[in-house]
Amino acid sequence: MGGLGAPEIILIIIAILILFGGKKIPELMKGLGKGVKEFKDAQNGEHSDSRNEEKTNA
Repeated sequence: MGGLGAPEIILIIIAILILFGGKKIPELMKGLGKGVKEFKDAQNGEHSDSRNEEKTNA
């Protein structure tokens, strides 16, 4: 019990394609990647606002 095999992953991918369509998926992945990056930065104690201010002040 547990673990995802190939048939389950294929079924999940098909369901995502049906729900969101092919054109919307790249936008969703971009947003997901941005969210993960912000989460990692927050864990490291970095904030995107402070980094942007440092770049504009330099």
